[in-house]
Amino acid sequence: MFKLIKNVEVYSPDFMGVQDILICGNKIVKLSPNIDYIDAYVYDKKGCIAIPGIIDQHVHITGGGGEGGFQTRTPEVCLSDLIKGGVTTVVGLLGTDSLTRNVESLLAKTRALKKEGISAYCLTGAYSYPSPTLTGSIEKDIAFIDEIIGVKLALSDHREPFITKDELKKLIASVRVSSMIASKPGIVTLHMGDDSKGLEMIFAILSETSLPIKHLRPTHITRNDKLFADGLKFLSLGGYIDITVGSTLEKLKSNLERIDNRYFHQVTFSSDGNGSWSKYDATGKLIKIGVQSCDGVLSAIRYLVENGYSLTQSIKFATSNVSEALGLAEKGFIKETMDADILILEADLKLDSVIAGGQILMNNKEILIKGTFD
Repeated sequence: MFKLIKNVEVYSPDFMGVQDILICGNKIVKLSPNIDYIDAYVYDKKGCIAIPGIIDQHVHITGGGGEGGFQTRTPEVCLSDLIKGGVTTVVGLLGTDSLTRNVESLLAKTRALKKEGISAYCLTGAYSYPSPTLTGSIEKDIAFIDEIIGVKLALSDHREPFITKDELKKLIASVRVSSMIASKPGIVTLHMGDDSKGLEMIFAILSETSLPIKHLRPTHITRNDKLFADGLKFLSLGGYIDITVGSTLEKLKSNLERIDNRYFHQVTFSSDGNGSWSKYDATGKLIKIGVQSCDGVLSAIRYLVENGYSLTQSIKFATSNVSEALGLAEKGFIKETMDADILILEADLKLDSVIAGGQILMNNKEILIKGTFD
């Protein structure tokens, strides 16, 4: 069945004016004003805005947390959590806890979300090293498991595994080779903590080897001023940095103002959805813990527009920039032949409808497709 979205202002993410969008199966097949297609199911969205679906590359889809005891393990993501956040493509990963969580359950949840209606990928590994894997090796996980596109690791954090520089070199090299064989992006997502050493080990590796910077993805990069300064240097070397948004919106605008806009295409947003946020006292004792929401990226887009940024620029941080960083060539844009992953927003940027892979998951603010146990 064809679906036809009528009379909607399209941001592709570049502004394209009022257009109609014709969808067949999971693809956008035509984008033009005044499309008439007699066999299509028509959704008239006059006065609304269409943007690409959000690609959230950092979500704890099987839950996170655990730093304060078993009772502080955060819950699994439900499909509706992602729909409400406008997330049509998700990358799941593990965190601190790779003892009660594992790559097997992460992969199972990834496949469940795909079955329920969105695009989903995941990372092998966790904070720890040697990295927990499914097959016994990072290389085999990336090369032979379709959904696995890279590995997770923690650096400069009191929970890190204190991997040596040589060990990290070998890990990056193994990710590079296996991703080349599998035609995948092969990312090393680096959870960055508060320690003063920041990205020092990464800069040393880049200076000593020919390993491409494109494989390294430091996240939580605005955690402190020293780390963010390292992130700015990392951008100047050609790398991507990821900003965790949601709980720190008040700092987002000032942080972006420190970035040369020549590098904006190398900046991505993610929510850390269903992961825990935590605060520790001077002795390292946990004093507060909470759960990140999956709607953080959409909230950040609204916040930036309300504070003077264009909608085009604001959505790039969560759509086209991410698709290009992850090598997802058919996502991140509203264009003919691209995947039909589309958000319909009201004029105030509140979420009206969600389309993922051509399937209407939400319409007129009502969730139509729910997860099995939502």
